[in-house]
Amino acid sequence: MSPISRRTLVLGGLAVAGAGALPAAAQSSVITATAAVPYPFQLGIASGEPDANSVVLWTRLAPTPLNADGQGGMANADVAVDWQVSTTDTFSTLVASGTVTAKYAASHSVHVVAGGLSPDSDYFYRFRAQGHLSPVGRTRTTPAVGAAGRDLLMAFTSCSHYEEGYFTVYRRMAEENPGVILHLGDYIYEYGATTGRTRLHLGNEIVSLADYRRRYSQYKTAPDLQAAHAVAPWIVVPDDHEVENNYAGTIRENNTPALTAAQWTARRSAAYQAYYENMPLRPAQVNSGNSIQLYRRLRWGSLATFHMLDTRQYRSDQACGDGWKQCSDADLANRSLPGNAQESWLLDGLGQHLGTWDIIGQQVFFARRFSATGASMDSWDGYRASRARIQQGWVDRSVRNPVVLTGDVHRAWASDLKADYNNANSATIGTELVTSSVTSSGDGDGATTVPDVGTNPWLQFYNNRRGYVRATLSPTELRADFRNVAKVSEHGAAAATVKSFVVQEGHPGLQAV
Repeated sequence: MSPISRRTLVLGGLAVAGAGALPAAAQSSVITATAAVPYPFQLGIASGEPDANSVVLWTRLAPTPLNADGQGGMANADVAVDWQVSTTDTFSTLVASGTVTAKYAASHSVHVVAGGLSPDSDYFYRFRAQGHLSPVGRTRTTPAVGAAGRDLLMAFTSCSHYEEGYFTVYRRMAEENPGVILHLGDYIYEYGATTGRTRLHLGNEIVSLADYRRRYSQYKTAPDLQAAHAVAPWIVVPDDHEVENNYAGTIRENNTPALTAAQWTARRSAAYQAYYENMPLRPAQVNSGNSIQLYRRLRWGSLATFHMLDTRQYRSDQACGDGWKQCSDADLANRSLPGNAQESWLLDGLGQHLGTWDIIGQQVFFARRFSATGASMDSWDGYRASRARIQQGWVDRSVRNPVVLTGDVHRAWASDLKADYNNANSATIGTELVTSSVTSSGDGDGATTVPDVGTNPWLQFYNNRRGYVRATLSPTELRADFRNVAKVSEHGAAAATVKSFVVQEGHPGLQAV
């Protein structure tokens, strides 16, 4: 992927270069800039969901994004937004362009499926509205079906709690110039402001659509997050905090804040709508009332297939009241974390052998991790039969290179996946890479001693700092570099590689580098 220029990373003023390149048809829909029309691109731009010939382009108009009504200072009217795609960041030649309507009812969010693009190619894009040009973003398409294409540099992370630190991790990810970024959940947190924090959430715990929209706006005003969105296409899945901590399908963790059944349904609907409005997702993922279709498959030529899971919306309730504990109910065969339909969908996709690497992007700890007090009922340890069905399913289907990517736990881990967790000498049948968080849990202490490794010998790595995983995929190996920053309580810390592993094609399991 071509190196990103300073034009793309510096948000705002520099992006106006090349304004004259807009075609006449697009210029006709643009409102002349005046003092009464302030800059509407305060939330930046993004792209996502790439395939071989198209990519989603996203923005949301919000000149004063922190307004309590969630509308970002926009009037109750729809607005025409022009968009452009070029092979250069000067936009001297356009390969795609058009005009789309940003609707008040959708908080003036824009989702453009920019088509007619070439496979395995780099592009730049931007928007224009109300006489203003957006920042410039860089994106790319995937290789054509059947083509391996270039080696893929991928970065992934999760869990960005605004109150627990600065978003330096996003900036360091952007500086890697990745080909794609995966976010594995907890993009926002729903909690109200916490007394004594350096950075505070606006308002109380979010419940209404206006609340969720404003919370996304507060996060998206961070320049480091905007830089990460501008540098590469994203593939995203939510976890729990995009709605409410540890919810399971239609079941709440507890009744705090107190809500009626109807109010809880409305809250979940609002959360799903705001998630779609603020993510570069395709129209197939648009929310429909009290549900949203988020599990999906993305093909990266013959190199990799991304199976992105939703482990919240369809799960059985956490066993034994949730928490860490000993719980025999966690073994019940009728319990499922992704739900029966999604389990079947996943195994069907794995059985198609669409790419060298089958990447399962999901949210919660997958390998068995028992401690003296038991296991986490919110992870796959609380749904052991479900995990066993999926693992045995990929063995039965002769899946050569399953790799599970995980977020949620605010620490970095790496693990071999075993055919039988009661027998440490059983076959290694897959690999799990667990990213740390962007900020959640604060600076951390840098510990690298693997907890409870005596009862979980397949656990190969642990680190308690904030960070991300940088992974390079080729037809012969996957290399994973665990990157962290020393502090998120202060802005601008450097990133360092703590540990690297390689997974060889056809040989599941971690090899330390």
